[in-house]
Amino acid sequence: MARKDVSGTAGKVSAQPRFHQKAPEIQPYGTVKLLPLELEEPVRLEMTEQLNQLLADTMTLRDLYKKSHWQVAGPTFYQLHLLFDKHFDEQVELVDAIAERIQLLGGVSIAMAPDVAETTQIERPPRGREEVPVQLSRLLDAHQIIIRDCRKLADRAARIGDQGTNDLVVSEVLRSNELQVWFISEHLVNMPLVEAVDTPERVKKTA
Repeated sequence: MARKDVSGTAGKVSAQPRFHQKAPEIQPYGTVKLLPLELEEPVRLEMTEQLNQLLADTMTLRDLYKKSHWQVAGPTFYQLHLLFDKHFDEQVELVDAIAERIQLLGGVSIAMAPDVAETTQIERPPRGREEVPVQLSRLLDAHQIIIRDCRKLADRAARIGDQGTNDLVVSEVLRSNELQVWFISEHLVNMPLVEAVDTPERVKKTA
């Protein structure tokens, strides 16, 4: 059945934009197209599936950092406000790198928020504001999920000959998440802010 041309410019050169266009997908999600990469289709299918899981979790962590950036409160507001946004920017770069790797392998990267929400392994936070220690703990839990899957994915990619995915996961995703874990973890150390407390019990332990 021919499509109706609502603009009245069929077959003509015209400056009129063509609105409300629709058509079937050109590639279904979960498939890979043929590319001269010297990687068999089963390898690319497996890698794009696992990379999409990593992508969904990374997108969720990215948004969790922005939520924390907006909603943080308390005496460490300024420091954490800046740190959360720095980590957000770094996660944005990882999102692009993972998505590009999926497309490079011939796959289709996950993209829309509802699909990400259905796929991610990271627990959904409440809409409201939470205390700083809870925000930090949520971020660390999310990082732990991603780091765990990075190690598994990197090992699997190396075993089946996908060195490109292995390099991306280890050199960029894993190392960036490990570094961010260090920065976030140090904010959960219970240290005096102004005056050191030198109790008798503490003196005995350090003697």
